[in-house]
Amino acid sequence: MSVGLEQVRRDWTRLGSTEPLWAVCVDPDKRDGGWDEDEFLASGRAEIDPAVRRLDELGLAPRRERVLDFGCGAGRLSNALAAHFDRVVGVDISAPMLDEARRLDRSKGRIDFRLNERPDLSLFADDSFDLVYTDLVLQHLPTDLAEGYLREFARVVRPGGALVLGVPESERRTFKGLVFKYVPWPLVALAQRVILRYPAPMRMHTLRTERVAELLTGCRIVASDEYWGGDHWRHLKHYVQVGGLA
Repeated sequence: MSVGLEQVRRDWTRLGSTEPLWAVCVDPDKRDGGWDEDEFLASGRAEIDPAVRRLDELGLAPRRERVLDFGCGAGRLSNALAAHFDRVVGVDISAPMLDEARRLDRSKGRIDFRLNERPDLSLFADDSFDLVYTDLVLQHLPTDLAEGYLREFARVVRPGGALVLGVPESERRTFKGLVFKYVPWPLVALAQRVILRYPAPMRMHTLRTERVAELLTGCRIVASDEYWGGDHWRHLKHYVQVGGLA
């Protein structure tokens, strides 16, 4: 395991052991076990249901057999995806997060949660899924790892399938946005631990649309919709067609 991936594993193992629901959905009012489980899962449906409707509008991923939820955490989105797909595979690097996801599984056995500590998705064969869905995950990885996983997403989705990628496009020109843009990561991590009292730091970085398109060989970004980003990020949700391009 690379040094960068090992650090991510340690940080998210600690977050999963102490504040799994809050770490997935960071809300100042939900610290110290403040998330109600049903409310937490409902927030996943509030994201997934419109995203699936958007896929339909764009004519993407018409088959709904198997979906990969990358960076599934406590299974918030996995449970929501199970309402639309026959089988859901949720992968995460944090064993405690996966324990929480299994505890919160409401799918009656249609979700398979798997630990993946590799910098790739080699546990899955080519063309294994109709869709890869990931949101608010790649930003927490060192850039080289995030880019490597993007290439893997295109490999494991069958031609004619799709990717839905929620990533921060850029920092906003606000105080928080400029801190993330210009302050060295070790200082940001220290502030998160000491001032904000995070159990472990959460790395943040942007991923430009042009770079996403460059990495996804044989794919086409069909739409990039702006959505949640608070006062410090401009977030985009990319809807990507995989394969079948002339």
